[in-house]
Amino acid sequence: MVQRDGIFAGDDPFAIARRWLGEAELTEINDPNAIALATVDSDGMPNVRMVLLKEIGAAHFTFYTNYESSKAQELDFAKKAAFVVHWKSLRRQMRVRGLVSKEDGAEADAYFASRSLKSRLGAWASRQSRPLGSRADLMAEVARQTARHGTNPARPPFWGGYRIEPTEFEFWADGSFRLHDRFRWCRSAAGQTWEVKRLSP
Repeated sequence: MVQRDGIFAGDDPFAIARRWLGEAELTEINDPNAIALATVDSDGMPNVRMVLLKEIGAAHFTFYTNYESSKAQELDFAKKAAFVVHWKSLRRQMRVRGLVSKEDGAEADAYFASRSLKSRLGAWASRQSRPLGSRADLMAEVARQTARHGTNPARPPFWGGYRIEPTEFEFWADGSFRLHDRFRWCRSAAGQTWEVKRLSP
Protein backbone atom coordinates (compact mmCIF):
# COMPACT_ATOMS: atom_id res chain seq x y z
CA MET A 1 0.00 0.00 0.00
CA VAL A 2 1.29 3.46 -0.92
CA GLN A 3 1.86 5.54 2.20
CA ARG A 4 -0.31 8.66 2.31
CA ASP A 5 -0.92 11.10 5.13
CA GLY A 6 -2.00 14.69 5.72
CA ILE A 7 -4.33 16.00 3.04
CA PHE A 8 -4.04 12.73 1.08
CA ALA A 9 -5.02 10.46 3.99
CA GLY A 10 -7.93 8.06 3.68
CA ASP A 11 -9.04 4.97 1.79
CA ASP A 12 -12.07 6.50 0.04
CA PRO A 13 -11.28 8.94 -2.80
CA PHE A 14 -14.81 10.37 -2.66
CA ALA A 15 -14.27 11.25 1.00
CA ILE A 16 -11.01 12.99 0.08
CA ALA A 17 -12.81 14.87 -2.71
CA ARG A 18 -15.55 16.01 -0.32
CA ARG A 19 -12.98 17.08 2.26
CA TRP A 20 -10.98 19.10 -0.27
CA LEU A 21 -14.13 20.76 -1.62
CA GLY A 22 -15.22 21.63 1.92
CA GLU A 23 -11.86 23.30 2.55
CA ALA A 24 -12.10 25.16 -0.77
CA GLU A 25 -15.54 26.48 0.16
CA LEU A 26 -13.85 28.40 2.99
CA THR A 27 -11.13 29.96 0.84
CA GLU A 28 -12.19 30.25 -2.83
CA ILE A 29 -13.70 33.62 -3.77
CA ASN A 30 -16.17 32.28 -6.34
CA ASP A 31 -17.58 28.88 -7.29
CA PRO A 32 -15.31 26.40 -5.48
CA ASN A 33 -17.41 23.67 -7.16
CA ALA A 34 -16.59 24.87 -10.71
CA ILE A 35 -15.09 22.06 -12.81
CA ALA A 36 -13.67 22.05 -16.34
CA LEU A 37 -15.65 19.27 -18.02
CA ALA A 38 -14.07 17.58 -21.05
CA THR A 39 -16.01 15.62 -23.67
CA VAL A 40 -15.54 14.47 -27.27
CA ASP A 41 -17.94 14.70 -30.19
CA SER A 42 -18.78 12.02 -32.75
CA ASP A 43 -15.66 12.96 -34.77
CA GLY A 44 -13.42 12.57 -31.73
CA MET A 45 -12.89 16.34 -31.46
CA PRO A 46 -12.47 17.35 -27.81
CA ASN A 47 -14.46 20.04 -26.06
CA VAL A 48 -14.16 21.60 -22.61
CA ARG A 49 -16.25 24.05 -20.59
CA MET A 50 -16.87 25.09 -16.99
CA VAL A 51 -19.87 23.60 -15.16
CA LEU A 52 -20.88 23.55 -11.50
CA LEU A 53 -20.52 20.28 -9.63
CA LYS A 54 -23.64 19.78 -7.51
CA GLU A 55 -23.02 16.53 -5.65
CA ILE A 56 -20.21 14.24 -4.60
CA GLY A 57 -22.06 11.02 -3.85
CA ALA A 58 -20.83 7.73 -2.47
CA ALA A 59 -19.73 6.59 -5.93
CA HIS A 60 -20.34 9.42 -8.41
CA PHE A 61 -20.20 13.14 -9.20
CA THR A 62 -23.34 14.94 -10.43
CA PHE A 63 -23.91 18.12 -12.45
CA TYR A 64 -26.93 19.46 -14.35
CA THR A 65 -27.50 20.85 -17.84
CA ASN A 66 -29.83 21.14 -20.82
CA TYR A 67 -30.11 17.72 -22.48
CA GLU A 68 -30.24 19.40 -25.90
CA SER A 69 -26.92 21.23 -25.42
CA SER A 70 -23.70 20.37 -27.21
CA LYS A 71 -22.20 18.95 -24.04
CA ALA A 72 -25.19 16.67 -23.48
CA GLN A 73 -25.05 15.37 -27.04
CA GLU A 74 -21.36 14.60 -26.58
CA LEU A 75 -21.96 12.91 -23.23
CA ASP A 76 -24.76 10.81 -24.70
CA PHE A 77 -22.53 9.80 -27.61
CA ALA A 78 -19.37 8.83 -25.76
CA LYS A 79 -20.78 7.80 -22.35
CA LYS A 80 -17.44 8.95 -20.93
CA ALA A 81 -16.07 12.24 -19.64
CA ALA A 82 -13.29 13.82 -17.62
CA PHE A 83 -12.99 16.90 -15.47
CA VAL A 84 -10.45 18.87 -13.50
CA VAL A 85 -10.99 21.30 -10.64
CA HIS A 86 -8.21 23.67 -9.61
CA TRP A 87 -8.44 25.31 -6.21
CA LYS A 88 -5.95 28.16 -6.50
CA SER A 89 -6.33 29.24 -2.87
CA LEU A 90 -5.38 25.74 -1.68
CA ARG A 91 -2.83 25.15 -4.47
CA ARG A 92 -4.46 21.81 -5.20
CA GLN A 93 -6.27 20.15 -8.07
CA MET A 94 -8.30 17.01 -8.65
CA ARG A 95 -8.71 15.19 -11.94
CA VAL A 96 -11.43 12.60 -12.63
CA ARG A 97 -12.18 10.31 -15.59
CA GLY A 98 -15.10 7.94 -15.79
CA LEU A 99 -18.35 6.64 -17.19
CA VAL A 100 -21.42 8.81 -17.68
CA SER A 101 -25.12 8.18 -17.06
CA LYS A 102 -28.17 10.43 -16.77
CA GLU A 103 -29.77 11.53 -13.52
CA ASP A 104 -33.29 12.12 -14.81
CA GLY A 105 -35.53 11.18 -11.88
CA ALA A 106 -36.47 12.33 -8.40
CA GLU A 107 -33.01 13.73 -7.58
CA ALA A 108 -33.08 15.93 -10.68
CA ASP A 109 -36.61 17.09 -9.80
CA ALA A 110 -35.53 17.95 -6.26
CA TYR A 111 -32.46 19.87 -7.38
CA PHE A 112 -34.44 21.80 -10.00
CA ALA A 113 -37.04 22.75 -7.37
CA SER A 114 -34.25 24.04 -5.09
CA ARG A 115 -33.05 26.57 -7.68
CA SER A 116 -34.19 30.18 -7.68
CA LEU A 117 -37.38 30.93 -9.62
CA LYS A 118 -35.48 33.03 -12.17
CA SER A 119 -33.02 30.19 -12.79
CA ARG A 120 -35.87 27.71 -13.28
CA LEU A 121 -37.62 30.00 -15.75
CA GLY A 122 -34.29 30.62 -17.48
CA ALA A 123 -33.89 26.88 -17.98
CA TRP A 124 -37.24 26.82 -19.79
CA ALA A 125 -36.30 29.84 -21.91
CA SER A 126 -32.78 28.94 -23.01
CA ARG A 127 -32.20 26.80 -26.10
CA GLN A 128 -28.70 26.11 -24.87
CA SER A 129 -25.84 26.01 -27.40
CA ARG A 130 -28.07 27.10 -30.29
CA PRO A 131 -27.83 30.45 -32.14
CA LEU A 132 -29.53 33.42 -30.49
CA GLY A 133 -30.44 36.63 -32.34
CA SER A 134 -30.02 38.98 -29.40
CA ARG A 135 -30.23 39.21 -25.62
CA ALA A 136 -33.58 40.96 -26.11
CA ASP A 137 -34.86 37.80 -27.81
CA LEU A 138 -33.76 35.75 -24.82
CA MET A 139 -35.43 38.07 -22.32
CA ALA A 140 -38.64 38.04 -24.37
CA GLU A 141 -38.62 34.24 -24.21
CA VAL A 142 -38.10 34.41 -20.43
CA ALA A 143 -41.20 36.63 -20.23
CA ARG A 144 -43.20 34.15 -22.33
CA GLN A 145 -42.12 31.22 -20.18
CA THR A 146 -42.92 33.19 -17.01
CA ALA A 147 -46.45 33.81 -18.25
CA ARG A 148 -46.78 30.14 -19.20
CA HIS A 149 -45.33 28.47 -16.08
CA GLY A 150 -45.98 30.99 -13.30
CA THR A 151 -44.20 30.81 -9.95
CA ASN A 152 -43.71 27.06 -9.65
CA PRO A 153 -42.36 25.70 -12.95
CA ALA A 154 -41.78 21.95 -13.18
CA ARG A 155 -38.45 20.63 -14.41
CA PRO A 156 -38.32 20.77 -18.22
CA PRO A 157 -38.16 17.38 -19.96
CA PHE A 158 -35.02 18.60 -21.73
CA TRP A 159 -33.15 19.49 -18.52
CA GLY A 160 -31.57 17.22 -15.92
CA GLY A 161 -28.44 15.72 -14.49
CA TYR A 162 -25.46 13.61 -15.45
CA ARG A 163 -23.45 11.37 -13.18
CA ILE A 164 -19.78 10.58 -13.66
CA GLU A 165 -18.75 7.31 -12.04
CA PRO A 166 -14.96 7.46 -11.89
CA THR A 167 -12.51 4.83 -13.02
CA GLU A 168 -9.64 7.21 -12.24
CA PHE A 169 -8.84 10.02 -9.81
CA GLU A 170 -5.73 12.11 -9.46
CA PHE A 171 -5.14 14.28 -6.41
CA TRP A 172 -2.39 16.91 -6.81
CA ALA A 173 -0.89 19.37 -4.35
CA ASP A 174 1.65 22.06 -5.14
CA GLY A 175 5.17 21.50 -3.84
CA SER A 176 8.23 23.71 -3.50
CA PHE A 177 10.47 23.94 -6.58
CA ARG A 178 7.73 22.19 -8.61
CA LEU A 179 8.26 18.96 -6.63
CA HIS A 180 4.53 18.38 -6.36
CA ASP A 181 2.69 15.53 -4.65
CA ARG A 182 0.48 13.42 -6.93
CA PHE A 183 -1.54 10.29 -6.22
CA ARG A 184 -3.51 8.41 -8.86
CA TRP A 185 -6.39 6.09 -7.95
CA CYS A 186 -7.37 3.63 -10.71
CA ARG A 187 -9.80 0.75 -11.18
CA SER A 188 -10.85 -1.09 -14.33
CA ALA A 189 -14.59 -0.95 -13.60
CA ALA A 190 -17.06 0.51 -11.13
CA GLY A 191 -17.26 -1.37 -7.86
CA GLN A 192 -13.76 -2.82 -8.09
CA THR A 193 -10.90 -2.15 -5.68
CA TRP A 194 -8.88 1.01 -6.18
CA GLU A 195 -5.15 0.78 -6.94
CA VAL A 196 -3.24 3.79 -5.64
CA LYS A 197 0.12 4.96 -6.98
CA ARG A 198 2.28 7.96 -6.24
CA LEU A 199 3.29 9.75 -9.44
CA SER A 200 6.36 11.82 -10.22
CA PRO A 201 5.64 15.55 -10.33
